[in-house]
Amino acid sequence: MKTPVLLEYDMAEGVRAFSSTRKGGCSKGNYADFNINYYCGDKRECIEENRLSLCHLLGIGMDSLVYPHQVHDTVVRVVDEHFLALDVHQRAEALEGVDAVMTSLKGVCIGVSTADCIPVLLYDMEHHAVCAIHAGWRGTVKRIVAKAVKIMADTFGTQPVMLKAVIGPGISLEHFEVGDEVYEAFRIAGFDMAAIARRDAKWHIDLWEANRLLLVESGVCTDYIQTAGVCTYAHADRFFSARRLGIDSGRIFSGIMLELHHHRWW
Repeated sequence: MKTPVLLEYDMAEGVRAFSSTRKGGCSKGNYADFNINYYCGDKRECIEENRLSLCHLLGIGMDSLVYPHQVHDTVVRVVDEHFLALDVHQRAEALEGVDAVMTSLKGVCIGVSTADCIPVLLYDMEHHAVCAIHAGWRGTVKRIVAKAVKIMADTFGTQPVMLKAVIGPGISLEHFEVGDEVYEAFRIAGFDMAAIARRDAKWHIDLWEANRLLLVESGVCTDYIQTAGVCTYAHADRFFSARRLGIDSGRIFSGIMLELHHHRWW
């Protein structure tokens, strides 16, 4: 069994946060090597083996790896004891059409799949809850990050000033060329276009900055926001990029987990 190569983020002691790279799996072609997404056309046996190797690396069972079937909307699902009690079919139903997941349970790795869209990971330092968000341009326009922060507040009592955030690998402003209709969608939604847009032959949108601004607007401290700064399009050899490889290719998995056991060194 190959070991997945992860880009890991230092968020806090006892919190495992990461984005998968393309390395360390058994998938082939445009899915090579490491893909765990069921919805992009990869062979099921490869997905299962890759999932197993990731769970082995994280020290969890397969039932404790949770990610939704995303649709570029703003539905958020809380993963709690009730969710864990569901059977496999009920779980799939509960995760259908969901673009963000959150939990306060230890030993449960939640995450989202991306391949140019922006993954955002949140950790509530006070209430020890975590969240994983899929923010493509449509979700960003709909302010899914702000919605997720609000639902964390409603669910766990989260204060935004106590959140740490990671903006993971995604397409950069340089490579995210868009039509006028996408520019207009952001403008009409009230984004600071001078901060997030640039025009060459066509408009370019900075999804990293758009989501960073949404976090700041939601009350997250600037000092607590990490940006990976990795462009998936420019680095399609290491990270999946739908624009570079086509939609029939693998997906990055960005996950976050409250670890069951962690060691303190005094």
